[in-house]
Amino acid sequence: MAAMTNKYFGTDGIRGRVGDAPVTADFMLRLGRAAGKVLAYEDSRSVVIGKDTRISGYMFESALEAGLAAAGANVALLGPMPTPAIAYLTRTLHACAGIVISASHNPFYDNGIKFFSADGEKLPDDIEQAIEAELDQDFSTVDSKKMGKAVRIEDAAGRYIEFCKGTIPFNILLGGLRIVVDCANGATYRVAPAILEELGAEVIAIGNKPDGLNINSGCGSTHPGFVSQAVVAQGADVGIALDGDGDRVIMVDAEGRTVNGDELLYILAVARQDLGQLQGGVVGTVMSNFGLELALKAREIPFLRTPVGDRHVHRALVSNGWTLGGEASGHLLCLDKTSTGDGIVSALQVLEVMVSTGKSLADLATDVQKLPQVMINVPVNGQVADLEGSATIDAAVRSVQTRLGDTGRVILRPSGTEPLIRVTLEGTDAAQVNQLAKELADVVRTELMA
Repeated sequence: MAAMTNKYFGTDGIRGRVGDAPVTADFMLRLGRAAGKVLAYEDSRSVVIGKDTRISGYMFESALEAGLAAAGANVALLGPMPTPAIAYLTRTLHACAGIVISASHNPFYDNGIKFFSADGEKLPDDIEQAIEAELDQDFSTVDSKKMGKAVRIEDAAGRYIEFCKGTIPFNILLGGLRIVVDCANGATYRVAPAILEELGAEVIAIGNKPDGLNINSGCGSTHPGFVSQAVVAQGADVGIALDGDGDRVIMVDAEGRTVNGDELLYILAVARQDLGQLQGGVVGTVMSNFGLELALKAREIPFLRTPVGDRHVHRALVSNGWTLGGEASGHLLCLDKTSTGDGIVSALQVLEVMVSTGKSLADLATDVQKLPQVMINVPVNGQVADLEGSATIDAAVRSVQTRLGDTGRVILRPSGTEPLIRVTLEGTDAAQVNQLAKELADVVRTELMA
């Protein structure tokens, strides 16, 4: 709903192509001032700012810093750091709020802003709306005596490394494991290899040479083939693929087979259940594969679906008192370990299960039999059309659902982060699913161009 009712904030903050409104330097200056007015409620507390490795981050960091200072807010600069690290450091530095400059898994020419509350959690809708309301006000600067100051936190990486290591028991070491970690040329390029090495693993780091332009380019969690090839070539035990800002993870077994977020959720849920540590059930989304639901049902583990987006998953977890949820994309929430999605922490939880059980990643994931699922992205220009208002698209969806029967699903939704309509089909017959997905995508494309 936030994407539909807010002017700037979507399902995951504010995001778009650099230079196109609102992802411009002048907007970020105004956003910094607005955020400072709404979020910086104590003179002694700062707003922390971190970023990923894309080149435009320098420009937006400076603009946000200036806007916050104009509002009288102090700033703590973290430099390139994973999104979940910024959430963690917001809490431990006792900051008023955290700001992340990142477009996550998007290409370098996109960028965006995410906010965290003082608790290291995504901002509630009413706070986002308060910031938007402040953006409509004229730009103003506090008296010079009240202007904010900025400091750089030099030991930010070390603090986060120790936190991540502390999310698994002290007696769990990764010695004997040969691990390929793909950092997507993004925010984890320094900390992820360091964490694994300090825990005793033999680490082969790839995608760890960011140049400002190569973030997510043919690597990371959105391109798992890169780490898969490296795992096989290096004879590694497991591969870890993170995304540009480090809040997603996809893993690869020793044979190079991708193990996505659905399978990783199952592994973590079963391990916690076996130890008597699973609190309630598991939260997925409408995009979670039906095979995950069936596998959890076989273990008598409750499963709930939410709309796409980690904020919806988080809200369902909190309201039910559960701790484990996530998305097939690898955005996993382990609320018993941290307050937000964290690719490194999630990977460590899986590695802990591998070490403690002596099982390979392939063995741990074997009980999840995913149904064939196809997603086609249909580009749109400008504002996404009201899909529910199209009789042609409605009729096409009903026709496809009828042909799939009770063992298939059709999901049609606008992306919350890109100008796309995502057409997704799931069923038991891979060939049929592919064909029907293409047919429905053609209808959507034609209708939206009409």
